[in-house]
Amino acid sequence: MIVMPTSAPSLSPPPEPDACELCGRAEALTKHHLIPRALHNKPRYRKRYSREERLTAIVWLCRPCHKHIHRLYGERELADRLNTLTALQCDEAIRTFVAWLATKPVGFKPKARRRKR
Repeated sequence: MIVMPTSAPSLSPPPEPDACELCGRAEALTKHHLIPRALHNKPRYRKRYSREERLTAIVWLCRPCHKHIHRLYGERELADRLNTLTALQCDEAIRTFVAWLATKPVGFKPKARRRKR
């Protein structure tokens, strides 16, 4: 008889909630990797995070919240400093945007600022 190990780590993302984990609006959600996928194979992050952590550290965000985070911060800063939901919620620039966005109706899409040339 073959016995399969029952304590194998799950490499599936957390289940999709009903609303954005930052602003709480019931929108279509996207996966935000707390440790950006482009950094998964870099030695610095392979040492710091286990394979399971790299693959399952995901939060579900609406498109406006997700875009805002990536507009503000680069991948290294996200992986080093903003690698938990709590860290994202505590960041002043993100918190200000989320508080503003939470007052908007479902389906509202903020206009992106144009870069000055």
